[in-house]
Amino acid sequence: MPTPHRAPAPHTSRRTLLAVLGASLVAGPVIASHTAGATPPAKAGGLDDPAKKEIAMKIVCSAENSSLNWKEHYRYCEDIGDGRGYTAGIIGFCSGTGDMLDLVELYTRRKPGNILAKYLPALREVDGTDSHEGLDPTYQGDWERAAADPEFQRAQNDERDRVYFNPAVGQGKADGIGVLGQFAYYDAIVMHGDGGDSTSFRNIRKRALRSAKPPAQGGDERAYLHAFLDARVWAMKQEEAHEDTSRVDTAQRVFLNRNNLNLNTPLEWKVYGDPYRIN
Repeated sequence: MPTPHRAPAPHTSRRTLLAVLGASLVAGPVIASHTAGATPPAKAGGLDDPAKKEIAMKIVCSAENSSLNWKEHYRYCEDIGDGRGYTAGIIGFCSGTGDMLDLVELYTRRKPGNILAKYLPALREVDGTDSHEGLDPTYQGDWERAAADPEFQRAQNDERDRVYFNPAVGQGKADGIGVLGQFAYYDAIVMHGDGGDSTSFRNIRKRALRSAKPPAQGGDERAYLHAFLDARVWAMKQEEAHEDTSRVDTAQRVFLNRNNLNLNTPLEWKVYGDPYRIN
């Protein structure tokens, strides 16, 4: 299935995402300055609420797959030409960055002899490269067939949560930010990973901390979230494939400027010029 706006996976291996995370974005009213008068921080809970998590999945899918129907992307698998081999599944697991290997290993532990198990030696060989050696010509078709298996869908969900969602939400709560801020962490780690490079999630957060403090450190939530988004935009512009910053400018920043710190519906935003709405 074509995904014209699909964002590339991070440069660094996504195995590094298990490191301690942190950074955020949350909504505040339309304000003239990022350092407007202090406001009470939003309650640091929420994005792991099932209804809020569903919203998060839809917003990320709008940016990653130009769709709100994230569940249809269990079967997605293609090489998008970003140097990371195959990109696949609901969060863009990549054959060249380690997280696809981790996923197939988990699936095989749970269901030995599954249709993807035979590709494990090849996935280990191509990890860290964009090679398809040992995968072509049947891997894409077998991935799509595996995606019809509820056990494989569950494995994708569990790896998404273990590597991306849970660390982002946990760090967001530790920083005292609310639902929107936790979502900002999640979206950032999905795109940038959390390696040692300057555009990784942890370093986006460090850049934001130079100009604002999160509520857990006595800072104003809106000012901190604006600082984080500013840092995120900077990071995106460092890589040609991420130069379009609309997933921040016309989505996350919109929620922030509307003071929608809790991601309450209805939500309206745009990504790459395409409008979306959750009622």
